[in-house]
Amino acid sequence: MKEATGELNITVITVVAIAAIAAFFYAFIWPAIKNNLNRQTLCASAYGCDSAWKNCKALDASGKEVTGLDCSGANTSSTHNAATPS
Repeated sequence: MKEATGELNITVITVVAIAAIAAFFYAFIWPAIKNNLNRQTLCASAYGCDSAWKNCKALDASGKEVTGLDCSGANTSSTHNAATPS
């Protein structure tokens, strides 16, 4: 019976550790990843940027215009710096 109790304790500790790691990921790491992906997606179709790729405009998934994007580190391709959206 002692062996079964010891294995149960290790199982509980493992499950709690995995839950703690998952909670940390979803609370702190995932929002940063999600925001970065959204910004890169918008910057991929950015238009009307200045020469430093700041103050860009883009259309989000619903077709609403998003202004004031800073795409200086996301996408520096000159093909997306058009005056109007494509």
